[in-house]
Amino acid sequence: MIREKPNIFIVEDHPIMRNGLDDYFTKTGRWEVAGTAPTLQGAKDLLESTTTDVVLIDIQLEDGWGLDIIPWYAQRTEYAPLMAVYTSFDDYAHVSAAMTLGVQAYITKRQNEQQLEEALLRALTGETYIDETALFLLDVFKNQLRLLSKREMEIFTLVRQKYTSKQIADKLRISARTVENILSCVYDKIGVRSRYELEML
Repeated sequence: MIREKPNIFIVEDHPIMRNGLDDYFTKTGRWEVAGTAPTLQGAKDLLESTTTDVVLIDIQLEDGWGLDIIPWYAQRTEYAPLMAVYTSFDDYAHVSAAMTLGVQAYITKRQNEQQLEEALLRALTGETYIDETALFLLDVFKNQLRLLSKREMEIFTLVRQKYTSKQIADKLRISARTVENILSCVYDKIGVRSRYELEML
């Protein structure tokens, strides 16, 4: 059940964006701003003694990855607020990582404050929310994966599991050069440029 005035804690390193979100949620009269922080460590320090219904996270912070708050919270207490992301990243890797960690609302910064608020309210009712831009790109990526052959998919999966080319070659009983050639085809089909990008998906 949503409280009449849910609490929100904002983690955002850009001061204009952070202050703007604070100002928006405060002025609606529909929310209480439990606090704000520009850094990952600053957020952890304040959240140690702050109870909130929603933690709104920017993924890329000056001192780390905003999503690291989620496992930190899980170790700290059984109570977990709704975790929401408000970010400029709309690619498959970031969306997938966020949802895997347990983010319940993923909103890109193409959405304005009113759309952000609506997404958070929907997530507070139990709905998992991914905004249309990110959802479209997820669908595009899934369609790209369908272009992979069986062998390409095998190698794609093993790369994501952090296997080296030599380990993949040994496992599949093919040469390391063949692995690299197939990887080049995989890069082309799904639109990445390197093994690192592939591992991040």
